[in-house]
Amino acid sequence: MTKAQQKHFNSLYRKHVSALRRQGKADTTIDAYSRALRRITEFFDCPPDTLTLDHLEGYFESLVRTRSWSTVKVDRNGLQFFYKYVLKKEWSWVEIVRPPRVKTLPDVLTLNELERLLNGTRELSIQAFIFVCFSMGLRLGEALNLKVGDIDSERMKVHIRNAKGKKDRYVTQPKLTLQILRNYWSTHRNPTLLFPRGRNAQEQHSATIHMNRGGVQRSFKAKVKHVGIRKAITIHTLRHCYGTLLTEAGVSLRSIQHEMGHACPKTTALYTQLSNRTEVDTGTRINALTNKMFVLWGE
Repeated sequence: MTKAQQKHFNSLYRKHVSALRRQGKADTTIDAYSRALRRITEFFDCPPDTLTLDHLEGYFESLVRTRSWSTVKVDRNGLQFFYKYVLKKEWSWVEIVRPPRVKTLPDVLTLNELERLLNGTRELSIQAFIFVCFSMGLRLGEALNLKVGDIDSERMKVHIRNAKGKKDRYVTQPKLTLQILRNYWSTHRNPTLLFPRGRNAQEQHSATIHMNRGGVQRSFKAKVKHVGIRKAITIHTLRHCYGTLLTEAGVSLRSIQHEMGHACPKTTALYTQLSNRTEVDTGTRINALTNKMFVLWGE
């Protein structure tokens, strides 16, 4: 691009980010939608407001060949937002690209496989993180952002703040999970964070940011490979395990939906089945489930 074109693009980009913020989009959405605008601009090396329908069709044809469908969908949504709220134009994405609707079921771990994974993990921080994600059905970011003040040991609840959709919720905290969190926190005693960043106790104690997201994911992937689990497993799989095992334990779909923070019961139903058993106390079910796990930490 020429200097004039670059200046024009920078102006459009700022308007795009500003519009996203005014719409109250989450930081992850702002990042993804902004990346979509940068990507198409780099592809054609010209400001995006000069692109024609033919350009868009050609771009998405290339994107379908080289990227995952999840990337295609994000770019489609990000560019549609740009056209609607920055350029004040409407365009039908259906005529350009329509990713196939694929309904897949995620792999889940058995309790024995979870125990193998925990036993094969020597880093106390990763052990604690794995158990916390599993035993409360937390997303990666939800667990990383946990703070000392979020733990309500009297009510046995954990306050999950600013989760997906910028929604708060309370989740049931099993007794064993509280014990594990206390034991791990005692190794660093950070005044604010439960999972602080740092290579040793001193660094962790003074840290003001949580463990690195990418580092945790890489470490988890290495542990899965080390213990010989061949399933397609990520940290998010632990959340699916939680929902599936709660269903098998007799917890109702409605209770699972509440615990996991799903806006729609259909989301929960993707990997759980509606139980016909008599509904009992959810906390009792959850504690019974986590107590089946191998106890890695003593009193």
